[in-house]
Amino acid sequence: MRSIRMQSIDTKRGPGGREAGRRRRWPRLRWVAAAALGITAAAVTASVLLGDSGGPTAPRALTSDEANRLAVTRFLNYQAGGRAVTITVPNAAGGLVITASVDYRTHTGYGVVRGTGRDTTSDGLIQWTATTVLVHPMTDPPAVAPASPPASGWHSRPLQTSGMALDTSLGIALGLGSDRPENAALLPQNGAAWVGRDKVHGHRTDIMNGPDADTKAGASDKAGTSAEAGTSPTVRYWIGSDGTMYRVQAGIASEPKPVVFDFDDRAYVPVKPVPGLTPAP
Repeated sequence: MRSIRMQSIDTKRGPGGREAGRRRRWPRLRWVAAAALGITAAAVTASVLLGDSGGPTAPRALTSDEANRLAVTRFLNYQAGGRAVTITVPNAAGGLVITASVDYRTHTGYGVVRGTGRDTTSDGLIQWTATTVLVHPMTDPPAVAPASPPASGWHSRPLQTSGMALDTSLGIALGLGSDRPENAALLPQNGAAWVGRDKVHGHRTDIMNGPDADTKAGASDKAGTSAEAGTSPTVRYWIGSDGTMYRVQAGIASEPKPVVFDFDDRAYVPVKPVPGLTPAP
């Protein structure tokens, strides 16, 4: 993982203050958010998914019910206010695992980050918004983050929108909630497809590819999100019978393996900002 120089912050004022947070609004993340963060189709895993019968399944068109569930899955995260999520970020040194909660109303994430393999330099608490990453280094971080973040000991840096696997993953996590459902009729036209079935944490799910980002680039640009030229990513969703999102997998440009977001059965703990930090909506 590329080294980033940290800067200590005055937690009484926070990084940038309320007005700066408002000026640097994160573009509204739609299905093309992955492309804007540097995700490429070449990095998406090509493994064959298995159906209930144990045999390989080929992609097929979505049924109307499947399209409706895919259309509302991110909206349900927003309606819930937030979700507990485990983010597994690959890198050459072994990877990072972030056990966190994401508030989809304020677009703020908070949790514990741990390195695996040879990478333990990033261990500690982490909180992030659309523009800022705050890290509280710890040699022996707890299993879950304390409900109230420490008042001091934080270091701040800007969230990088490309070229860094951790920051790309953090940005995607914030984009997995949306304040409105998608248009279910347009999803199949834009490349969404059913690719298999699986069980995630005991829940039966349908696995679906989201729309291809290049087919949505025009609409995205109008909405203020610029798609990176030449990308055609596939983001894969594991969705329950009621539209609940249980897993998301996406390839990222800087790593050969995909990042995985697991929405497990841990209770969501409302995110409290670091004292002095105003969440960016």
